Amino acid sequence: MEVIMKEKSTKTACLFKKSLGITLALLLLIGSLAGCGSKGAAPSKGDSPASSKEVTLNEVAHSIFYAPMYVAIEEGYFEEEGIHLTLVTGFGADKTMTAVLTDEADIGFMGSESTIYTYAGGTQDYVVNFAQLTQRAGNFLVSRQPIENFSWDMLIGADVLGGRAGGRRPAM
Repeated sequence: MEVIMKEKSTKTACLFKKSLGITLALLLLIGSLAGCGSKGAAPSKGDSPASSKEVTLNEVAHSIFYAPMYVAIEEGYFEEEGIHLTLVTGFGADKTMTAVLTDEADIGFMGSESTIYTYAGGTQDYVVNFAQLTQRAGNFLVSRQPIENFSWDMLIGADVLGGRAGGRRPAM
């Protein structure tokens, strides 16, 4: 499959660096919040699993924009800080919001639209957005076959899958 993007590579690199910076900032925020209210020092590698903080994070979808977090999980950075992170993919903002509201997840990675809908619906125990992880959606236009000399005009009249079940419908 070939990934086709409209922006120039320098703009893409700039967006990636910005997304990486935001992701790392969020990871630092999660790490600092996990230590709030602790009665003792964070456990070291040799401490028992019972002394670690259990955190369930429900992400709306697996995305390349969350790559720094995936690396931190695989490299054991959360465990080193005494955080046993369970990563769950919700496959839709509606499902991620439900997981947070029903205490199946401590943190939800999703767009703000679900928070707005939930609050507007009159929910008494609503969630609060506390960080912006990405500035743009992690959507890419892909093709089953390589296309040389791609032009956006080629999409006129074409069927384009523009989202996923449970997600916000982007304007294309």
